[in-house]
Amino acid sequence: MSAPLLETRQLAVEIGGRRVVERLDFSLDSGERLAILGRNGAGKSTLLSTLAGLRPPATGAVLLGGEDAALLAPREAALRRAWLGQFHADPFGSTVLETALTGRHPHLGRWDWETPRDADLARSALAAVGLQGMEQRQIHTLSGGERQRLSIATLLTQAAPLYLLDEPLSHLDLSHQMAALELFSATARDGGAGVVMVLHDPALAHRFCDRALLIHGDGRTELGAVEAILTAATLSELYGYALRQIEDGGRRCFIPE
Repeated sequence: MSAPLLETRQLAVEIGGRRVVERLDFSLDSGERLAILGRNGAGKSTLLSTLAGLRPPATGAVLLGGEDAALLAPREAALRRAWLGQFHADPFGSTVLETALTGRHPHLGRWDWETPRDADLARSALAAVGLQGMEQRQIHTLSGGERQRLSIATLLTQAAPLYLLDEPLSHLDLSHQMAALELFSATARDGGAGVVMVLHDPALAHRFCDRALLIHGDGRTELGAVEAILTAATLSELYGYALRQIEDGGRRCFIPE
């Protein structure tokens, strides 16, 4: 059997000396979708950036395809995982297409130029997020939602088998939120990608993910299938506010009491 796309072994994560994740063990296989949920400041983004290799764990290890991620060369790691952060820094001007094409850089040699096939992949990704026809727009002219969709297109252009998404719905209106979640679900279902995403809406996590990881912020974590773990009781404890669970047509939502 092939190794999981992503695995953690006794992983511990700290923020400013405070242990927010303690002894976390989990694995993610091809085609699986995992939501990370928790209060503001609980450590969701810090955990995700640790999984992305942007900060070292306090203890434990992160494995990609069975290999210690810390021992992989940056280019090799970029071929195995793609990361979407919350914030986008654009100090230099570039077009929408040029920005999307940066997703192909891990696939190119040191002195290689992008090929027509790379450009076709980038254009296809831009079309998938509704940015077709905007290839020559300067990124500084984009709205916040358009810039977020461009970031998603850049990830799709990278075509890694694992996507790590930190609040991918930021700046998106309702229709584009649903389109983005449908897009990554299709990438997992049809392309076999693994998807880990930080979300704020447990109803969307229940609808679009297979499992959920709850981060309490004091080292405790809970992991399970969304049907079992996303309940009014567990979420009321997680968020520190009483929630009521409503089911309709096989979908589940939560409202404050």
